[in-house]
Amino acid sequence: MSHCHTMIPIHHIFIVVLIIGASVLLYVSWDLKTRQNVQKHMVGMSHVEDEATLDDPHPLLNPGIMLVEITDNAELKPLVMCSVESAARQNPDKTIYFFMKGFSGNLSQYSEPKYRLIPLLSSMKNVVLLPLNATKLFEDTALKIWYQKVNPEKEKFWTHVFADGCRLALLWKYGGIYLDTDIISMRPMPFANFTCPETAGTVSNGAIGFSHRHHPVLWNCMEDFVANYIGHIWGQQGPRLLTRVLKRWCQTDNLAPFIGKECNGISLWITNRFYPIPHPAWKRYYTTWEKKDIERTFSATYGAHVWNYMNTNDAKKIIVGSGSLIEKFFQLYCPTTYRKVIQLNHSTW
Repeated sequence: MSHCHTMIPIHHIFIVVLIIGASVLLYVSWDLKTRQNVQKHMVGMSHVEDEATLDDPHPLLNPGIMLVEITDNAELKPLVMCSVESAARQNPDKTIYFFMKGFSGNLSQYSEPKYRLIPLLSSMKNVVLLPLNATKLFEDTALKIWYQKVNPEKEKFWTHVFADGCRLALLWKYGGIYLDTDIISMRPMPFANFTCPETAGTVSNGAIGFSHRHHPVLWNCMEDFVANYIGHIWGQQGPRLLTRVLKRWCQTDNLAPFIGKECNGISLWITNRFYPIPHPAWKRYYTTWEKKDIERTFSATYGAHVWNYMNTNDAKKIIVGSGSLIEKFFQLYCPTTYRKVIQLNHSTW
């Protein structure tokens, strides 16, 4: 019996192997690219969530340093300008987001000579001016229900309470660093989860940092803000609130031992970081100092809080040639403001 064998030519086998090999390579390449695209898309999605904007043509790409003007003023006070400028100069690697309630978002509406300070700030390369839309800001936060119900006209400390709420919502949504507009930045600031006690018993909310958005402490703060809201008590929604929440977070009735340390992932920086001169002694900023005293007092200071609220009645100004500490700070840390605002105003007196 004879058997018939059908012989497959060698070149056909080679072609089949080649096709299979190419198919495997294509699949591996496709799978790798798909995984990369998925990962990229996931990262993109998380960034989109992190970078949600308030009708902002300049998206918040990264956490930065945030300051807020909660009045309707579009022509800013020199100290506010100095706070923004000094933050920008001392932190060139960070974006400075300046939210303004009285700013429309259209820079062309704020041209010189009618406006001086907005054009000056907008010319700084790492400063982004943004409109502050409170309704959108408080959307998707624990403060929404409070903002819908509160009547600003009946609030004794409305501008302060409103500012207290804004900083919590901004940090919750975007992360970064919040600074009051009467803090003159003196050194670069690290991104970290930090607070800073004003005294051994009180944690101020004038300078707060959370390196990433949606930190649970911030949500706890917003819930406490609403649950324990008393608008006519000074600081109830500000330093008192932050102190209450941190005591719970750190599981202690006394935060003093934690100053200069960390508790449950949040640093309590030493007081000198932002409050080297306590608020009862605020007038010292308007006196002359010896160089050695300046160096000793501010050696660990990131930003000097000059307690502008305390100056409401006295209305002390920065006098050109006075040699006061605050004049020196303007000359050193916000020279553009000093030259184009302080000196210019002085020459027109």
